[in-house]
Amino acid sequence: MQDKTVLHLLIILTACVKPFVLNKNLFVAGLLVIAICCMVNIVYAQQADNISKVGSPGVKRLLYGLASFYANKFNGRRTASGEIFYQTKFTCACNVLPLGTWIRVTNLHNGRTVVVKTNDRLHPKMKRIIDLTKAAAAKLGYVGRGLTRVKVEVLGKKAPPGE
Repeated sequence: MQDKTVLHLLIILTACVKPFVLNKNLFVAGLLVIAICCMVNIVYAQQADNISKVGSPGVKRLLYGLASFYANKFNGRRTASGEIFYQTKFTCACNVLPLGTWIRVTNLHNGRTVVVKTNDRLHPKMKRIIDLTKAAAAKLGYVGRGLTRVKVEVLGKKAPPGE
C-alpha cells in the first residue's frame, strides 16, 4: 500500500514539475533520489512497526545466545529504566529488547526456565545477549559456571500471570 502511495506521489510530481525543467537528465536524477529516499523511509517504518509488535499476539520472537549474571557491585544502583537493581529480583539487562519487556529465559544445558523483566542495558560492546540477576541465574542453575547458552522468548509488555 505504501509503495503505491510513493508511486502516485512521483507521478503527480512529474506532471507538475516537468514543464518547468530545462535539463531532462537532472530531472530524472532528482526523481530517482526522491524515490530512493521514499523507499528507505518505508523500510524504516516497517522495521519500527515490527519492533512495536514484539510480544503482540501472533508475533513470536526467539533469541539465542550467551547469558551471564550481574556482579554484586551493581546491587542498589539505578538501572537504565530508573528502577533500583537488586540481586534478589527477577530482572535482566538486554541490548536487543525494549525496556519493560517480559521474557522467558531457558537454560539450554538443563531445560530450566525463568520469567524476567528487561529493565537495564548491557555495555554496548558486550557480545552476550542477556545479563540476569543472581536469583534468576540460580533458578536457571548456572551460577557456578558464570555463563550459559540460553533461549530467550519474548512474552510482551504485560506481566505474565503469576509474576
